[in-house]
Amino acid sequence: MNHLNDSLPTPDPSDSAAQLAAALAPAAAAGHFDELRGASVADAPGAATASGTPKSIANKPDITSAWAQFFDQLGPEGFQDLDRRMASLQRQVRDNGITYNVYADADGPQRPWSVDLFPLILSQGDWAHIERGVLQRVRLLDRVMADVYGPQELLHKGLLPSALVQGHPGYLRAMHGVQPVGGTHLHIAAFDMARDAQGDWWVVTQRTQAPSGLGYLLENRLLISRLFPEAFRQMHVQRLAATYRALLDGLRQMSPAGQDARIVLLTPGPYNETYFEHAYLARYLGLTLVEGNDLTVRDARLYLKTLHGLQPVHGILKRLDDEFLDPLELRSDSRLGVPGLLQAIRAGNVLVANAPGSAFLESSALLGFMPALSRHLLGEELALPSLPTWWCGERSAMQAVLPQLAHSVIRPTWPMGQRVPVLGGAQSPQDLAQWSQRIQGQGDEYTVQAHLPLSQMPTWHPGPPGQPPRSSIAPRSVMLRVFAVCDGPGSWRVLPGGLARIATGDSEITSMQRGGSSADVWVLTDGQVDTTTLLAHNQSAPAVVHRSRQVTSRAAENLFWLGRYTERTENVTRLARIALQCLNGEDQSSQPLLAWLGAMAVGQGLVLSTVPPATQARRVFERSLIAGLTNAAQITSVGYNLRGILGAASAVRDRLSQEHWNLIVNAEAEFFAQGPGVAEDGDYSPLDALRQLEALSGRTAAMTGQQTDRMTRDDGWRLLSIGRHLERLGFLAAALESGLQTEAVFDESGFEAMIALFDSTITFHAQYQQRRDMPALLDLLVIDRDNPRSLAWVAQTLRGRIAKIEAAAGTPGESAATGIPEASDLSLVALCAQDAEGRHAALEQYLGSCVRGVMGLSEVLATRYFTHSVDAFRYSIGA
Repeated sequence: MNHLNDSLPTPDPSDSAAQLAAALAPAAAAGHFDELRGASVADAPGAATASGTPKSIANKPDITSAWAQFFDQLGPEGFQDLDRRMASLQRQVRDNGITYNVYADADGPQRPWSVDLFPLILSQGDWAHIERGVLQRVRLLDRVMADVYGPQELLHKGLLPSALVQGHPGYLRAMHGVQPVGGTHLHIAAFDMARDAQGDWWVVTQRTQAPSGLGYLLENRLLISRLFPEAFRQMHVQRLAATYRALLDGLRQMSPAGQDARIVLLTPGPYNETYFEHAYLARYLGLTLVEGNDLTVRDARLYLKTLHGLQPVHGILKRLDDEFLDPLELRSDSRLGVPGLLQAIRAGNVLVANAPGSAFLESSALLGFMPALSRHLLGEELALPSLPTWWCGERSAMQAVLPQLAHSVIRPTWPMGQRVPVLGGAQSPQDLAQWSQRIQGQGDEYTVQAHLPLSQMPTWHPGPPGQPPRSSIAPRSVMLRVFAVCDGPGSWRVLPGGLARIATGDSEITSMQRGGSSADVWVLTDGQVDTTTLLAHNQSAPAVVHRSRQVTSRAAENLFWLGRYTERTENVTRLARIALQCLNGEDQSSQPLLAWLGAMAVGQGLVLSTVPPATQARRVFERSLIAGLTNAAQITSVGYNLRGILGAASAVRDRLSQEHWNLIVNAEAEFFAQGPGVAEDGDYSPLDALRQLEALSGRTAAMTGQQTDRMTRDDGWRLLSIGRHLERLGFLAAALESGLQTEAVFDESGFEAMIALFDSTITFHAQYQQRRDMPALLDLLVIDRDNPRSLAWVAQTLRGRIAKIEAAAGTPGESAATGIPEASDLSLVALCAQDAEGRHAALEQYLGSCVRGVMGLSEVLATRYFTHSVDAFRYSIGA
C-alpha cells in the first residue's frame, strides 16, 4: 500500500480528509495567492516553519470550503488511493492517445498530454465575476474589430495608434470593408487570466485567431470527473455540453444556409502540435475534419471535395492562423490554406469563425488601450482589468516604463520568430541595459507588462517508481484560460470551466510548449446543474439526417493508402518470414526456391537489386534481407510500409477507433525500437528476426481485424478495402507469375512455399491431402471463390467494392474495374493447359492481366475520386 511522504506528520485517524490536506499541503510561495486556502501567503499566519515543513493541523490555516468538500469526498481510502488514481489517469492518457506535439516534427516523438490529478476549483462568486468580465471583453473586442475593418473611427480619434494596428502583420488589408456573414467577427475568444496576491483576477493575454484548448479541456473533464465521481456529483460542478451546442447552433444560424449549413473544421494537419485536439473536437461536434486541399473555391463559393463530387460548404471553424488561409492573397508559400477563400468570404458565401484579420487583437500592447476603448465603445469601465501594459511605440509610455524593467515582463508587440517574453527580474544589470537600448531603438516592437506572481494551486506528485513511496502535495503556479463562444448574432456565452495551465517546479512559465501541465477547472453552482447534451432534441427525424457522413477526397485517399500499406506490410512480412525460414531450413539447397525468393524479395523492395542473389551467396543475401527490414529510407522495406501505415492513419485519425490507432502506433514503435534481427553482439540473427516478424504478423492481423469488423461500411471504408484487395491481387498474381518463371511451383519446396505465401497451407492440405500438382494448386489459389486469398475471390470482391462506390457517386462512363479480369472467365482446364514449349500460356496471360489491371486501377481511382480531374465531376457542383 502507498504511504504519504515520510517527512509529513502521521495521519490521525480522527482527522478528516480536509484536515489532513490542510496539514500535508505546503503553503504557496510568499507573495502568491494560495488557491487551496483562499488567501495570500503573506496573510496566512504560521503557514510553515522556516524549513518549509508544515506545522501541525491545529496551527495550519484552514482550506476553503470547496477544497474541503473535495477532499472529504475522496472515499474511505482517502489520500492512500491517490497514487492509484494518478496511475490510472496516466494510463488513460496513453490509452486514449492524447498528445501534444511540442516540436511539431514528423520525426519527433509525440508527447503525451500532461494533466494533473486535482482540478482547479472556482466558487460561484469567483465565476460570476469572471463571466461578467469575459462577456464584456468579447463584446468590446468584436466592436474594435468591426471598427478597424470598417469606419476606423478609433484610429482617426487616436484611441488606437495606426502603427500598432496597421503595422501588425496580422492586420489584413484584404478584409477592409468586409461585413462578415452573420454580422459577428468573433465566434470564439480565449482569455488567459491570473490572480494577484489579493485574489483579484487580471487578464494577461487574449487569443482570437484560432484559440486552442476547447478539445483538451473536454478530455480533462472526462478524465478527472471519472476519477472523482462522488466529488463531481456532490459539489454541483457546472457541465460543458450546453456551451458547445450553443456554438454549433450559433454557427448554423448565422451561416448562409441556416440550419442546413455544412460546417467543417479546418486543421493545418497531423503535424500541428494540437492536431489531437482538432480531431477530437471535430468528432465531438460532429463536424467534418478538413485540411486546405480538401476544399476548393469555384465562382466565389467554397466546396468540399468528396467521393460524390464537390459539395457546398457554408461555414468553417478554423484552427489555422490567418496568414496561411489563402495563398492567393496572403502568404503565397502556404500549402495549408484554400486559394480564393478570401474571395468567397468577401462575397458573403461562407462564414469563417473567427473572421480573418483578428490577429492584431492578440497583441499584448492592445491591453494597455482596453480601458479607454471600453469607456468609448461601451460606456463602461472594465470589469476585469488588464495587467498594467505599456506599448513602447509611444515615447511617453516608453520613457515611463524603462526605469521599471527590473520589475516587469518584456514582450514582443507582434509575432517575431521565436522571440518569447523575458522576465526583467531574471536579467543581470548588463542585460537590462541592453534591453533598454533595444527598446529605445525599436520601441514599437516591444511591449512592457507588469510582472504578476501567479496564484498557486495544489498538485499531486506520486513517488518515483521502484523506490519507497514519497507522494506529496505541492503548490504550483497556475494560469486560467477561459473561453467565450458566440451563440447568435452579437451574442456570446462563457464556457463554465476552462483550461488551467500549470507551471513545472518553481517556474512561472505555464506554456504547454515549454513543458507545462494542465488541470480541469470545476466551476461550482448553488443552483441546478445544466444537463444539456449534444444529442438532438428530436430523437426521430434528426437521427436519420446525420446518418449521411461525407467522405472527403483527402480522407478517402488516405484510407485507400491505409488499406494498401496495411496489405503491403502483411505481404512483405510474410514473404520475409518464408525467405528466412527457407534459407535456414531443409530447403536451402532448392535452386528454384532460392531463385523465386530472391526475385520476389528484389521485386518487393526487401533487398536491393545490387545484392548477390540467394542462389550464389545465400548468407550475404540473408544478411542484406535482415539488415533491410528496418531500412525506411533506401528500400520499401517492412519498416517503410509500417511507417506508411502510421502516416496514412495519422491523416484520418478521427475515423479510427482508439484501439485501432494504438495498435498502429505501438506496432511501429516496437518494431523499430527492438531492431529486428540484430543480436546482442551486433551481428544479424535470423532467429531474432523471425521472432520480430512473427510478432508483427500478429499485430497486422489485429489491424486487419479492426479494419474489417470495427469500421462503418461507408465509401471511405470501401476505398480502404479496395486498397487492400488491389495490393493483394497484384502481389499474389506477381508471386505466382514469378513462381512459373523460376519453375519454383514445380519444385516440392517451392510448391509448399507458394501455398504458405498465399496463407492457404491449412486449407490446401485439408482439401487436397498430399497432392502436389498444378490442378490442385490453381484450383485453390486462382479459381476457388471461397478462399479469400484466391485471385478469383480477390478480383470479384474488388469489382464489387468499386461497383458500390460508382453507384453511390453516380460515376458516369466506363467502370474503373474494367481492367480487372472477370472471375467467371476462368477455366481450370485452360489454366492447366501447356503449349508445345511446356508453358502455361493462358495462366501467364491471366496473371499478367491481373498485375496490369491493378496498376491501371490505381491511376483511375486517383483521377476520379482524389484529384477531381475528370470533367464529369464539374456537373456535381451545386450551390
